[in-house]
Amino acid sequence: MSYRELYASPTIVFSGYQKTWKEANYAILGVPFDVTSTYRTGARFAPTAIREASLNIEGYSFRAGVDVENLKLCDLGDLHVTGDASVTLKRLEQVTKEILEAKKLPVLIGGEHTITLGSARAAGKNIAILDFDAHLDLRNEYMNLTVSHTTFMRRINEQAKPQKIIEVGTRAVCKEEYDYAKKADISFIPAQQVRRDGAEKTAKNIKNLLKDAEKIYLTIDLDVLDPAFAPGVQNPEPDGLCTHHLYDILSEACDERLVAFDVVENTPPYDNGVTAILAAKTIFEVLSYFEKARK
Repeated sequence: MSYRELYASPTIVFSGYQKTWKEANYAILGVPFDVTSTYRTGARFAPTAIREASLNIEGYSFRAGVDVENLKLCDLGDLHVTGDASVTLKRLEQVTKEILEAKKLPVLIGGEHTITLGSARAAGKNIAILDFDAHLDLRNEYMNLTVSHTTFMRRINEQAKPQKIIEVGTRAVCKEEYDYAKKADISFIPAQQVRRDGAEKTAKNIKNLLKDAEKIYLTIDLDVLDPAFAPGVQNPEPDGLCTHHLYDILSEACDERLVAFDVVENTPPYDNGVTAILAAKTIFEVLSYFEKARK
C-alpha cells in the first residue's frame, strides 16, 4: 500500500476536474491541521472550504492564457492528521515524497503554515524556498513550542537546509527573527518595498535571488495580503499586498523549476467566504503560470 492510500482519504474534488493518479501531472492534498495556532484557530476547515470555492469560480487565467479545466489534476483528499505535530509532519513528508518520486507536482492546501516544514523536508537538496508571508516565522520557540507556525521557517533552514530562503511581503517581525535572518542570510522583501518598487521590479529582484536555484518550493500564506483582501486568516496584519500585486509577481516568478507549492492559513470561521475563493483562485493562477512555463 502506498503512503497516499494509507494516510489520505478522498473528499470533495478540487476544481471538479479529476484525472486518475497515473494520468495526473498535479496532485492535490489537503492538510487540515492547526494544532499550534496561537490567535485565530480554524485553518483545519480550510481544505473543504477552498475545494467548495473552487467548484464555483471560473478557471481561466488571463495572465497565463491557460484554463484549469485542461490541466491534469488528481485530488488525493485530505491527509490523516493527528494532534501530534511531529507525526502529522512525518506523514506529510512521506506522502509528498511519494508524489515527487512519481514526477508529479504536489499542491498542498493547508492548514496552518507549519505544514510547509513536512513537505519541504521531502523536496530534497538544492531547493530554494520562496515564501509570500506577512511574517518571517523564524523564532526559535514560541509558547514552549519549537515546532509551530511561528518557528517552522527556522526549522526548515536547519532541517531541510535549502539553498536559499526568500520571504516576500514581510511586515511583522520581532528582533530575534530579524537578527536570525541577517545571520542566516535569509532574504526578505518588505511589503513597503514591494509597493514602492512595483510588481515588475519585485519579480525581477526575486528572479535574480533565485538565479542559482535548481528547484523552487513556493509557499503562500494568505496573510501576505492586506486584510481588506483576505480577512479570513489566522494572524491578519495590516499594510499588506494587493491581490493584483501578488498575482503579477507570481506570474513572472513562477517558472519550470517549481517542484511543489502550498497555500495556507485560510481560516473559514473568520471569513465570509471571500478568502476561500481567493485561495482557490490563487491555486488556479499558480498552476496556470507553471503550466505555461513548463511548456
